[in-house]
Amino acid sequence: MSSSTTPTERPVPESEELFAPVGRGIELCYQTFGDPDGDPLILVMGLGGPMGWWPAPLCRLLAERGFYVVRFDNRDIGRSTRVTGRVGRATILRAFGGAPVRAPYTISDMAADAVGLLDHLGIERAHVVGVSMGGMIAQTMAIEFPQRVASLTSIMSTTGKRTVGWQHPSLLPRLMAKRGATKAQYIAISARMARLIGSPAYPETTATLRARAEETWDRGLNPAGVLRQMLAVLTQPNRGARLRGLRVPTTVIHGLADKMVHVSGGRATAAAIPGAELVLIDGMGHDMPHQLHRTLADAIRRTADRAQG
Repeated sequence: MSSSTTPTERPVPESEELFAPVGRGIELCYQTFGDPDGDPLILVMGLGGPMGWWPAPLCRLLAERGFYVVRFDNRDIGRSTRVTGRVGRATILRAFGGAPVRAPYTISDMAADAVGLLDHLGIERAHVVGVSMGGMIAQTMAIEFPQRVASLTSIMSTTGKRTVGWQHPSLLPRLMAKRGATKAQYIAISARMARLIGSPAYPETTATLRARAEETWDRGLNPAGVLRQMLAVLTQPNRGARLRGLRVPTTVIHGLADKMVHVSGGRATAAAIPGAELVLIDGMGHDMPHQLHRTLADAIRRTADRAQG
């Protein structure tokens, strides 16, 4: 290597996609970025999102900031285990209205999956970052496995309380609608949905949105799994009281233009967790556009440094 090469110019090591048994018959597909001796950082994605929804450029940026980055497919998504248990759209609508229904699994089960992945990797404590449903999972990890969470960054998420973090009413029919029987139909519909909920001040190109949808299709769609994840979200408890007991460095990030999870969810999360930093971003919707990658990486690094300090 040339002596003129700076650390940020060195290629970030990336693993192939690997598989980890995490207990209860679940196997998660995962990938790592960066030096294994770096600060462990696990990224938890949201509803219906495979690991690729954590953009590789953002993962590399985090690795350059000293993290050993782990991203993975949640159960029922991508190449991780697909769970059984039928969830009909009528059940989703009942749960959305507040009726008691039984879900095939819970947000706590998904938090245990993530901890099982840390066990597989031999990681005792990690910095945990979750987006949307992944933020709910990350919060639950901090509540139920506090010894495993070094710091917490919750992005565009909420506490589980029904009076905060609500969706724009126009979105539910779109979430419940089928995404198309062919690859071309799926890409077109998904790109339109991404544009609808994305950041108006930081729009992604149509080519980027279509490429992300194509990658999601190619990894293997699981519409039944998305409904099971959705029911886990709709039946989650209000974590507010338990969040007040956390003593972990926390940053809450939320866009002021988020239609999927209203900013009240982020505000409630930050208000519940003692000492949490709240970062509100004007013009940010329910996505992580490339224009905000450095802002996100800086906030995650700052939160981790609070833990180490």
